[in-house]
Amino acid sequence: MRIRSTKGFTLIELLIVVAIIGIIAAIAVPGLMRARMSGNEASAIGSLRAINSGQATFASSAAQGGYAITLGQLGTRCGSTGDGFVSPDLGSATNGVKSGYTIAITATGGAAGPSDCNSAATRTTYLATAVPLTLGTTGQRSFITSEASTIYAEPTGAVPTSATMVAGKAIQ
Repeated sequence: MRIRSTKGFTLIELLIVVAIIGIIAAIAVPGLMRARMSGNEASAIGSLRAINSGQATFASSAAQGGYAITLGQLGTRCGSTGDGFVSPDLGSATNGVKSGYTIAITATGGAAGPSDCNSAATRTTYLATAVPLTLGTTGQRSFITSEASTIYAEPTGAVPTSATMVAGKAIQ
């Protein structure tokens, strides 16, 4: 005659533990998504600050007052020595994508500026934008800045324009 061992867990106990873990996960996931979006937004703002700083240095030391018209131009060093004017991860960002945001420089405003140290064209003004790749997942707001170095937020996440800087909320 065999005696059953009472050691271990019953199926009901295991199901209760799995249900509790499921409830905790359901509560935690939205918070993690908000934290991720917040981190991506902070990275986008940091990228725009780096662009503002890089453009100021570029204009004063490499382009006689002109501004770079692309991220690649900002990421390129002058001559054969030195570094670019923004970090390599931003200056060579694939399609301008970094941390869930599309970072871009629009240099269609203003007049043509003097050629830079590498004989590339410049402009007298620029707009830099950061737009979430997937609205509500990688970010909720979009951002814009210009040669004035103030960063503005577009709360809807739409592609910001110069009108956003008039009506938008300055965050810097």
